[in-house]
Amino acid sequence: MRSSTMNTHIGNIAIDNEVIAQYAGAVAMECFGVVGMAGISVREGLAKLLKKDRMTRGIHVYATPAHKLRLDFHVIVSYGVSIMAVADNLIDNVKYKVEEFTGMEIEKINIYVEGVRVID
Repeated sequence: MRSSTMNTHIGNIAIDNEVIAQYAGAVAMECFGVVGMAGISVREGLAKLLKKDRMTRGIHVYATPAHKLRLDFHVIVSYGVSIMAVADNLIDNVKYKVEEFTGMEIEKINIYVEGVRVID
């Protein structure tokens, strides 16, 4: 079990990285311009849109030695929107909400745009 831990005056708190990824994914899906998370097929070199129950495969959570979080998002964005605006909005929302949810500081958020989709 990979988890992020923090020490408090009462004891230790361990949050599984999968829980953080699920929450971060839900926050990301609320952001304008994000179509979904991308799953990367290393063998084929293709990005595929993941279903909502598998979106954590497009998010990687790492705990740094300083007990801070680093998140990597592999996303697919909507056609016709500014990628920079979508990325800035995603970083701001995820940083605020995940820090509030976990009580841990986010050191870095990396956004990898793996594709563009036209939304009907």
